[in-house]
Amino acid sequence: MNRLKALTLLGECTGDEIWSVEYCGQAGVPEVWIDELNDCFESGFRFDRDTIYYENRTVHQFHGVRDVDLAFRLAEYLGVDTARVTANALGRTAEVLALQDAIDEL
Repeated sequence: MNRLKALTLLGECTGDEIWSVEYCGQAGVPEVWIDELNDCFESGFRFDRDTIYYENRTVHQFHGVRDVDLAFRLAEYLGVDTARVTANALGRTAEVLALQDAIDEL
């Protein structure tokens, strides 16, 4: 992992997506991070925001890495005080945006 790769990956994060383990590997996410961050997630069907979509269809379960978790790891790698930067962020999308903005201020 180098700074340019970390910046590129952080730029891809939205806070609302789950990246497949395969995609993470292809994108250059370090294997140790994939091992630490991957999990099996279940859809919640009461609200659309809780439903997981893969290849334009709903799925009950999906194994992967939440991009919000990856964004935190990338920001820490880049030297951001993630707790301070995201203290007032409301929601995953806002947290990722705060992390991305903090990189611009370094």
